Amino acid sequence: QVQLVESGGASVQAGGSLLLSCQASGDAISNYYVAWFRQAPGQEREGVVVIGRDGSERYADSVKGRFAISQDNAKNTVYLQMHSLKPEDTAMYYCAADLRSFSSYVRIRTPDLYNYWGQGTEVTVSS
Repeated sequence: QVQLVESGGASVQAGGSLLLSCQASGDAISNYYVAWFRQAPGQEREGVVVIGRDGSERYADSVKGRFAISQDNAKNTVYLQMHSLKPEDTAMYYCAADLRSFSSYVRIRTPDLYNYWGQGTEVTVSS
């Protein structure tokens, strides 16, 4: 089974950029459907972006055009590049993975589908 470790979270000012990393170990990340979720204090966990095993992507409307997911199978790592950050992007960001196939519509909306999670990395955006 895969283990996931996120990194790259930081405190930045609005308009700034961050690159989050999700380092996988124990198995090839290319075998999995991967997602980034985020959770702000007092809020439910929210899907940010999912990537399928075929490389297809689906983004939450709130991050379209600002965030980009990428995957480097040689490094066994998935990245989340975030630009034009807003205070409402402040949250703990989690990487998640699962072997099962569902539509991207379902995968981005259903955190309970994912069996494997990292510990999270914190992003704070100040105005």
